[in-house]
Amino acid sequence: MQSDWEEAHSRSLREFVEKGMSFAQAAKALNQRFGTAYSRNAAIGRAPRMGLSGPAKAAGDARPCTPRPRRKQPDLQRLLKVRAKKLTAKHPATKHAAGPVLKRAAKRSTFERAAALQLRCVAITPRHLALVDLDDGDCRYPYGGEADGEPITFCGHPRRESSSYCTLHFHLTSAPELRERPPAKARLRLVAA
Repeated sequence: MQSDWEEAHSRSLREFVEKGMSFAQAAKALNQRFGTAYSRNAAIGRAPRMGLSGPAKAAGDARPCTPRPRRKQPDLQRLLKVRAKKLTAKHPATKHAAGPVLKRAAKRSTFERAAALQLRCVAITPRHLALVDLDDGDCRYPYGGEADGEPITFCGHPRRESSSYCTLHFHLTSAPELRERPPAKARLRLVAA
């Protein structure tokens, strides 16, 4: 890859671009003329430093610039009806129960749905240790700090191997795919040696 440009190379690049050659074609012509290894990207990078804007396009090549039509926001009611149909198709017993539930969900605002979410919590009593009091093997799950001046303390229970948190806080904070899974069963077969 060529990184330094000689004056003759720069003049030739200007000449090729002014002739209307693409940057790929100009780089190929430079390499043939001078025995160099300029890439298309090298020519593209060099052109603005020389005050070149790129090969001029013919008047017929230019496509008219038309703005894209705005995408319509999905209709929540229609989506809920489609999902209800899919649900009842899979599980016919839910046909009567799905309708009212989906109608109630559609009428509630985003804030109401967010307020109704139940956050997961862990049944553990933290030791509330300060950061300087934590040992190497202590859980670093933070507590407090929501209000101004409220101290931030840490769980302090023995932490899980290869984690900064104890087992309960690890499961609280990790994605389900990161949690421990039972080992998969593998079929073994004997092979003659």
